[in-house]
Amino acid sequence: MAIVDATPIDRSDERERLARAVAANTGIDDERLIDVFRRVPRHRFVPSAQTDRAYDDRALPIGDEQTISQPSMIALMFDALRPGAGDRALEVGAGSGYAAALLASLVDRVDAIEILPSLAERARATLASLGIPNVRIHRGSGERGLREAAPFDVILVSAGARSIPQGLVEQLAPNGRIAIPVGDENGQSLLVGTRRGAGDVTWEKRMACMFVPLVTSDRATEPGPVRRSRPYAT
Repeated sequence: MAIVDATPIDRSDERERLARAVAANTGIDDERLIDVFRRVPRHRFVPSAQTDRAYDDRALPIGDEQTISQPSMIALMFDALRPGAGDRALEVGAGSGYAAALLASLVDRVDAIEILPSLAERARATLASLGIPNVRIHRGSGERGLREAAPFDVILVSAGARSIPQGLVEQLAPNGRIAIPVGDENGQSLLVGTRRGAGDVTWEKRMACMFVPLVTSDRATEPGPVRRSRPYAT
């Protein structure tokens, strides 16, 4: 899928710098995952005041007390989710649309949910201006998922939940994967769930992280037993 950057400013060197930083900071050697950071112009997804910092490997404010996620963290979540060319993906907490644009280069279709109307409209406009046809932005409460488009092979949650919303787990396809930050203002952990065939979901705790809170309304369930793995040191 082609991504057309309409801005006259050539940012290819900066995109290359970001891709190299992501590879170095994460240790990911899957070139398919790293290459998406070369292809997607991150400066198009941040406010003009943040343009000069758009290709730093860090989270940045995008307004409405929300942020665009750190590229290295997005890459680590992608590495855990193993998105494939024929997959259908759901992103919860679309924000600026940047992670959805990256994911769109790896899967067949992305449905992304954003609860804030201003961010949802801005994300739609940015994705349209870049000619990315396989992402749909939906306005709504992300913890409920998107039952009308389920099941999903990949679910990426780009906001921190206090517990795992059961509605999202129920929308995983057989052998589907979900990555979700879980915790509170004192700290979060990235949990990765995998549905074994059409059966239960097993959970693994990957690393410490910190995301803006996921806005929820329905009661969520606690995760099942968690298998610990080596934390990622930022």
